[in-house]
Amino acid sequence: MEAVMVRYGEIFLKSEPVKRRFISIMTGNISLALEAEGLAHRIETPRGRVLISGDEPRRIAAVTARAFGVVSASVCTVTTADIEGIAAAAVEHAERRLRPGMSFAVRARRSGVAGFNSQELAAAVGAAVLDRIPEARVDLTAPDYEVFVEAREFGGLVYDEKIAGPGGLPYGTQDEVMALLSAGIDSPVASWLMMRRGCLMVHVHMKSGRFGGADEEKNVLQNHARLSRWVPGHPLDLLVVDMEPFFEVITALKEPRYRCILCKRFMLRVAGILAGERGAYALVNGDNLGQVASQTLANMVVIAPATSVPVLRPLIGFDKEEVVDRARAIGTFEAHPGSIGCTVAPRYPSTAAPAATIAQIEEKIGVASLAERAAGTVRRFRAKNGVVEEVR
Repeated sequence: MEAVMVRYGEIFLKSEPVKRRFISIMTGNISLALEAEGLAHRIETPRGRVLISGDEPRRIAAVTARAFGVVSASVCTVTTADIEGIAAAAVEHAERRLRPGMSFAVRARRSGVAGFNSQELAAAVGAAVLDRIPEARVDLTAPDYEVFVEAREFGGLVYDEKIAGPGGLPYGTQDEVMALLSAGIDSPVASWLMMRRGCLMVHVHMKSGRFGGADEEKNVLQNHARLSRWVPGHPLDLLVVDMEPFFEVITALKEPRYRCILCKRFMLRVAGILAGERGAYALVNGDNLGQVASQTLANMVVIAPATSVPVLRPLIGFDKEEVVDRARAIGTFEAHPGSIGCTVAPRYPSTAAPAATIAQIEEKIGVASLAERAAGTVRRFRAKNGVVEEVR
């Protein structure tokens, strides 16, 4: 019989009650993902392992390996827990991939089974493989092929492939946060990283209207949809705020160099209002230290006090290429995004805006009133399994 074994990482470090809760949430998420793909399955959680059985183990493994909290998944042959049964299955695996002249290693574990230890199990399995493929050779340091065998109280497990997962913590083990989502590269990656840390996510997009590119909203909805595929079965909400009235006000100001700082503060102010309405614990953005003028330390210090809600910046120390690589890996990178530029940004933005000057400008334009009005313009979208619909 074949089954899928799921490995998890830092969940092991939690106390027993927390570990049980996290595993329960993770298996619930896996079940939702498999149901979304129409895959019948049964999940069991013997101590230290998560096993999933079903008619299509390879598809199950591929879907499971995308779940947050999963370090890797393997399609395993389930055998009896004795050396003979495990060795016979290991030989079958080796015959498919181990060729004469190649080196191999057996990696063995044993728990709750009497009569032999892990070293004896590895030696017996290695001998059986050599009996069947005598031209192969053992290399425990850098083998061409590895077969993994485990003897557990519930049976034996044999596998030779691992599908890497995203790791992190299961989605939903932390409280809700609100991520500012744009049509660009950085913010979707920032959102994904916080989802990987278990945070329930809601997105908010500050729509530029006629001050933004023609493809802005399309790309934002696309980013939102793509991120929803990482939490299949869960609804993922997007709040779209109309920024046009605010842009009309700041583009009429005589001093353009402070526009980006005013804009970032306004976005945080509005997002803070919406977070308060939903009870979200924090805001998330794609700030990357020194990447643009508004992300210098001096300007970040001026921007941050615009809201009392904590702001999480998971990309703060990333290089741009690291962000791009991660965006490609998670499927949010768009090589040809079209027209998504902002016409409000000045040619020479300030890299160190004086806080007192910004406060004076905000008082002059009545920024608190503008923010309340903007927060009242929200359009709501909901994505599930990669499909986005507007919520009326």
